[in-house]
Amino acid sequence: MDKIFLNDLKIDTIIGIYDWERQTQQTLSFDLEMDWDIKPAAESDDINKTLDYGAVAQRIVAFVKASEYLLIETLAEDLCAMLLEEFAIPRIKLTLSKPVALHGQNTARIVIERSH
Repeated sequence: MDKIFLNDLKIDTIIGIYDWERQTQQTLSFDLEMDWDIKPAAESDDINKTLDYGAVAQRIVAFVKASEYLLIETLAEDLCAMLLEEFAIPRIKLTLSKPVALHGQNTARIVIERSH
């Protein structure tokens, strides 16, 4: 299976369990690896025969900006479920990163893989 990557998509949203996190937006970073058969598009040079990663990115931005999850785990699950459903992606691997203030500047990161 071919892969389409969408990397370093940064989106500001409300996320987190602490009171201070609920008061200000934080920048999350999204990296996606999506299975897709690109051969039909390559043979025809027709965007309608491939996964429109621009449309995927716009949908992710709209979804995340409208959300106010407590946990990045829940956001990741719901986002993957929506993408699998709306774009008929066979398999998706999502890496979601969030800045954290543990010791200096750190990043919390989760990786999930989901499929139909």
